[in-house]
Amino acid sequence: MNNAKPTVEETLPILDFGSQYVQLIARRVREAGVRALLVDPATHAEELKKLNPVGIILSGGPSSVYQADAPRCDENIFNLGVPILGICYGMQIAAELLGGKVKKGNAGEYGAARLTVAATPEADDLFTGVPPSTNVWMSHGDQVNALGNEFISLAATQTCSLAAIRHRSRPFFGVQFHPEVTHTPHGGKVLENFLYRICKATGTWRMNNFMETSIEAIRRQVGTGRVICGLSGGVDSAVAAALIHRAIGHQLTCIFVDNGLLRKNERQSVESTFRDHFHIDLRVVDAEDEFLSALKGVTEPQEKRKLIGKAFVDVFKREAQTIHDARFLAQGTLYPDVIESGQGYWRTAANIKLHHNVGGLPAELGFELVEPLRELFKDEVRRLGEVLGLPEPMVWRHPFPGPGLAVRCIGEITRERLDLLRDADEIFLEEVVAAGLYRSTAQTFAVLLPVQSVAVMGDDRSYNPVIALRSVDSSDFMTADWSRLPYDLLARVSSRIVNELRTVSRVVYDVTSKPPGTIEWE
Repeated sequence: MNNAKPTVEETLPILDFGSQYVQLIARRVREAGVRALLVDPATHAEELKKLNPVGIILSGGPSSVYQADAPRCDENIFNLGVPILGICYGMQIAAELLGGKVKKGNAGEYGAARLTVAATPEADDLFTGVPPSTNVWMSHGDQVNALGNEFISLAATQTCSLAAIRHRSRPFFGVQFHPEVTHTPHGGKVLENFLYRICKATGTWRMNNFMETSIEAIRRQVGTGRVICGLSGGVDSAVAAALIHRAIGHQLTCIFVDNGLLRKNERQSVESTFRDHFHIDLRVVDAEDEFLSALKGVTEPQEKRKLIGKAFVDVFKREAQTIHDARFLAQGTLYPDVIESGQGYWRTAANIKLHHNVGGLPAELGFELVEPLRELFKDEVRRLGEVLGLPEPMVWRHPFPGPGLAVRCIGEITRERLDLLRDADEIFLEEVVAAGLYRSTAQTFAVLLPVQSVAVMGDDRSYNPVIALRSVDSSDFMTADWSRLPYDLLARVSSRIVNELRTVSRVVYDVTSKPPGTIEWE
């Protein structure tokens, strides 16, 4: 007789109070083998209990707990009996709800700070394996300044005497610093201690668990309805399409809009991959003239994005109307898209740039939205693509922006300028691939500048366009550093571009990190 108990997927809800780093928390938890789930901070304790949580994390956020409109959580979550970790704002709101006091600090802490861990047994659960003095990353103006007898201080910095705390009788722990960011060198150990020493997690969650859970969720949402998926040729929409196709098969129809802003041979690649490899119902719409006409004479970046988004909706809607009984629209939206578009559970993130694949489309098209990748980073999407069995070149293809080459062709958009950019971009990618560096870089591309530079070709003097090369290293695309490509490689790329594309006179290399710059130029 088999007495083995059925495996129950461990879940750790993260109450999202609006921190820019909240998805990093989820990512660190998933990397440690526990399923992390972002939830609304106002979720009732009874709803959280239904998730059978192994623990709960309260995220940071930009609000002050004493503000009238500050986000709060259900006080009853502290009666669930499961361990809770509050991070930054999460620590402050929990401390206030449990009898502590929060006020504006005498001095804010932003950036690196030196943390001193108390040499007491009470600190062991959270700080085992962490040096007694270590750097942490702070980002707060408020701080807990008073605690009742029910709390114990676990660590302090020079300006924050209560940098880590725990409750005496409840399984609550709080840290004022951010353990989820790489700037806190031992932050991963703090989170692991919470998961394994305090929550007693077993670490059984893997990406195939996410795939199976997502397939079930898609089937529940869609039922017998038909889903339309907009393909871009990039890994995000490809993985979304493959995942949805795995879930509902023939109920999926993909639409690929050729807007004339694609990489070289993009259309042919999409058609062969999705028709021949996946045998998916694929509709290809030739809309190059329509997009270029809308963009004629436009140079302002955000205006380009708006016009491209509008044209996309118009074209997509016309084609979608030919697909009978379609009720759902699927998109490959990722979490960085959500954050940079100012969305999220608490909707407090700054609107950094517009995305035509985030928000707006459901209302415009009359469809219910299906976004199975909404809580994933790019590297997690690639791992999911591998689990789904997608071809390696597709899984590891570098990201491509929704507005396409329009945000890499700085200035006016014309067919001639786009063709020049496509050729330069292909040369750059060919050389990076030949050097064996494509997989080690996160995003590599060329940019056509609205600048004329002097050139001497033979005995002739002329003024020709300038090409900028951009290559970055990143794991999550929320931050990025410029790639230290070998000088010999850059020299080959420059030589080929100038000699093969006779209308280019100069090639430059972008050495700006994110922040302060964005990855794309516009």
